Amino acid sequence: MKLKNVIEEVLFQGRKLLKSVSFDTLNRNSVWSNQVYEVYDTGDAAVILPYHKTKRTVLLIRQLRIATYINGNTDGMLIEACAGKLNKGENPDECIVRELEEETGYVVPSVQKISEAYIAPGAITEKIHFYITPYTGMMKRYEGGGLAEEGEDIEVMEVSFDTAYKMVDSYEIMDVKTIVLIQYLKLNEAVLC
Repeated sequence: MKLKNVIEEVLFQGRKLLKSVSFDTLNRNSVWSNQVYEVYDTGDAAVILPYHKTKRTVLLIRQLRIATYINGNTDGMLIEACAGKLNKGENPDECIVRELEEETGYVVPSVQKISEAYIAPGAITEKIHFYITPYTGMMKRYEGGGLAEEGEDIEVMEVSFDTAYKMVDSYEIMDVKTIVLIQYLKLNEAVLC
């Protein structure tokens, strides 16, 4: 074991949890050293990219992301794949079906998990579960747009595969989880469609 004496201290408890974590770690030269990090415990999430096989389109969303505004995104709006946080004890498959319905109004019969990954392991605990699913117009059941009680005001966008690929290349899409899914689609388009 390369870790010992792990001590967590809560620095702030709001919508998410900010901790100070100190620990001793054994380096490659067999020397123990103490380190202290701030760790943001945001919980896990799921993200999905619905794709239409015959129209060659994907569903994306556009919404305000204040952290991007603070970091130079002039209007704070971000184009991304539908995503959401898992409720405590929730299965990621169930989470993403619920989020897709809330945000886009589409109800899909099944989803396909393609991966899971830590998104920023240097400071954030979050693990994201990545999904894709085919969709058709018949699956649109609700308006979508998110939940008002959660402060969501989401614009649903249907764009062609080619447009989505170009949006990544032109930095119009700058959300890493969305880029991963669009690249997955690009690499697997022949098999999926």
